[in-house]
Amino acid sequence: MGKRTCSKCGRKCVNTDQEHDCVKANEIDEYISALPSDVQPLLQSIRETIQAAAPNAVEKLSWRMPTFWQGKNIIHFAASKKHIGLYPGSEAIEAFAERLTGYKTSKGTIQLPLGKPIDFGLIADIVRWRVEHLHG
Repeated sequence: MGKRTCSKCGRKCVNTDQEHDCVKANEIDEYISALPSDVQPLLQSIRETIQAAAPNAVEKLSWRMPTFWQGKNIIHFAASKKHIGLYPGSEAIEAFAERLTGYKTSKGTIQLPLGKPIDFGLIADIVRWRVEHLHG
């Protein structure tokens, strides 16, 4: 089995059917605009929700994902084929476990399925909680 080479970035993938995020965006706007048009408004709404909940946070890309930072990473988010991933850290997942029962979660990750309503209030609450617990 030979390696597949991505036509966009030239990266060699281990498996021929392997997907990867080859967007080399320098800004969150570029990251969002490089994704399918149907997911862009969702990502922009998530971004605006995070901005409102963490108004002092700095936007940047970290690990090739939109990230909000305030002395430490508050939250990352990224689009996948079937969901939007939120990465607030394992402590936030534990703190919000009761409200996250309808979502697939793993250590530090919440998957918001595409095609289902997004609970922006939950995202805002998680972000505010993260900001309150940054230095604790």
